[in-house]
Amino acid sequence: MSSAQDHPAGSAGDDRVAPGRNTSPEPPQPPPEGRPRGEPAVPPAEADPDRQAPARVAAELARLAAAVEREHERAAHREAVIDRLHQDVQTLRRGELHAMFDPVRAVLFRLHDLTAREARRWAEDPPDPAHAAALLAAVSDEIAEALARTGAERFATRPGDRYDPARHRPVGTEPVADPALDGTVVGVCADGFERAGRVVRKAEVRVGRHRAPDADGDGDGGDDPAARSVPLPRSSSSNR
Repeated sequence: MSSAQDHPAGSAGDDRVAPGRNTSPEPPQPPPEGRPRGEPAVPPAEADPDRQAPARVAAELARLAAAVEREHERAAHREAVIDRLHQDVQTLRRGELHAMFDPVRAVLFRLHDLTAREARRWAEDPPDPAHAAALLAAVSDEIAEALARTGAERFATRPGDRYDPARHRPVGTEPVADPALDGTVVGVCADGFERAGRVVRKAEVRVGRHRAPDADGDGDGGDDPAARSVPLPRSSSSNR
């Protein structure tokens, strides 16, 4: 038989390769280091979460430390502002106190000079009672002026004024024959003072109490209702 018959078309004999052609298969590429063969590659951030945790913790701690430091600085600034404001308030308060005492000191200086001068003069030549009374009245006026400069004004109380428990403090009673004088001021023992319309010290007064004469004409009013018109202590126990 011929060679064509020995090797029909499409048989293995037709698979012959031309001389010089490389027919060996390509060797497989090795997998990346640390990854088993056949597993797909993953991003580095997701490759090992445990390796990223310390970095995240460190970053969070740094952020918290910075926030704490900023808050500490703000707190220190607030404390400094509060201390400065407190110091300013204390300075203003001291200044106001000094300004308030200045007029009082001025009056006290005058009062000191007046009494010292009169004391020296009286040591050589004792005054007559009239001069002494005038001097004491002047001293009283000087003191009232000093009190007025602090806001405590002396208010007037005169005999004949109706007794007012809000402004007067009774220190005694005196019998009066005129019923119209019952419950009125018959004597002023000490002046009263008020500040901004509010009484800071009541005036000390003696109050009249009407006592109608009895049948014997001894003037003892007994239990006459007019004698009880003002709730005051009896004369025997009224002085303090």
